[in-house]
Amino acid sequence: MDRTEQLEERMAHLIRAVEDLSDVVARQATEIDRLTRLVTMLAQREAERDDTSDAPAASQRPPHW
Repeated sequence: MDRTEQLEERMAHLIRAVEDLSDVVARQATEIDRLTRLVTMLAQREAERDDTSDAPAASQRPPHW
């Protein structure tokens, strides 16, 4: 195998590795977007729950009293 063929083979492997990594990054970006939306929704829900509370949590009796 001459040097040109070796370089072409290495380049083909590197191209494949870059494409695989690109796919991974794209999937991770999608998952990060989904998780960000979920955290935002949960934070809003918690803020709404805090707003509807009659008394501060420190002055509320636990439910078992």
